[in-house]
Amino acid sequence: MDVEGRCEGPGVRPETEAAVILLDTHAAIWIAQRHRRVRSLDRFPRIYLSPASLLEIHFLAESGRLRLSEGRSPAELAGDDRWRLDEPPAARWFAAACELSWTRDPFDRLLAAHARVRGWRLATADTVLLERLAPSEVLPL
Repeated sequence: MDVEGRCEGPGVRPETEAAVILLDTHAAIWIAQRHRRVRSLDRFPRIYLSPASLLEIHFLAESGRLRLSEGRSPAELAGDDRWRLDEPPAARWFAAACELSWTRDPFDRLLAAHARVRGWRLATADTVLLERLAPSEVLPL
C-alpha cells in the first residue's frame, strides 16, 4: 500500500490531507492484522511509526504476549510500506517525555512525547492517553 497515495481520490477532506498521524503501538499491530478499528486511518496521507513502538513490539514478542508471523522480526516493521519510521531529535523527545508524569508506562510517555514534539496526532485506543491528552493531540480508534 502506498502511504503517500492515500490523499488522492473523492471524499478526502482538505484538512485531512495535511494531517500527520503517529501510531500508538497497538494501532500498528492492528494495521498489520487488518483490524476493523483502524479502517479510519485510510483517509490519512501520512502515517508514521515511532522507534518506541518498535521497541515495545520487540518486548511484547520476547515476552510471548505478541506472536509475529513466521519469519518476521520486529525490526522488519520499520520498513513496512503502510507507514514511515520517524526519528525525532532525542533530546527534545526525552525532555518532553519527562514532563508527562501522569503515567508510569515508559512507552505511553515516549509515544505521547513523540507526537507532541512533532505536533502530530496520536492514533490510539488507550483510555489513559485519550483522557490525558488534549482532543487535538489524539485520534481515537
